[in-house]
Amino acid sequence: MRIILLGPPGAGKGTQAVRIVERYGIPQLSTGDMLRAAVAAGTPIGLKAKAVMESGGLVSDEIVIGIVADRIEQPDARKGFILDGFPRTVAQAEALDRMLAEKGLKLDAVLEFKVDQSRLVGRIEKRAAETKARGEPVRKDDDPEVFKTRLAAYDRDTAVVAPYYRKRGLLVEIDGMRAIDEVTKAVLDALRASQRVDVEGGTH
Repeated sequence: MRIILLGPPGAGKGTQAVRIVERYGIPQLSTGDMLRAAVAAGTPIGLKAKAVMESGGLVSDEIVIGIVADRIEQPDARKGFILDGFPRTVAQAEALDRMLAEKGLKLDAVLEFKVDQSRLVGRIEKRAAETKARGEPVRKDDDPEVFKTRLAAYDRDTAVVAPYYRKRGLLVEIDGMRAIDEVTKAVLDALRASQRVDVEGGTH
């Protein structure tokens, strides 16, 4: 079960990823975590990434794909994995497809969490106000202005990835504004449906 989760910050991807991990026993892969682990382990691709980061540069798509390629070879990812926060661009999505094809693998489903962004901002503003009212400092992630900046970046860069997967028949839209348990049911239903398609299509 190889899955990508798409959706803006605050859409509930992290919460649902934990439940998918519990249900399918596959790891949730964050590119940031993988990057740090590869650098710490001193792998060839990790050393490349370290050199780029130390020079103040942005790690290239090629390096990120290389790190994902190494990570999914590890035993815990043999049954599948969840990619959260990657790919962020169509170029990354295309590179990911090529890398998986070289390994004889393919994605099972891409889940896009659809949310009302104005309501998300409202939630964050309410949480920040409540935190301030308690006399506590507002976490950076809960700062409404920081959150709006992250939403804008998502809309500008990552929102274009969903149509790429829609064209390939992999995208399933999930209503992220429903209750958490209802969202989980929709997610698991979508994943079961993708497995049925695979079996009927004889692709496994």
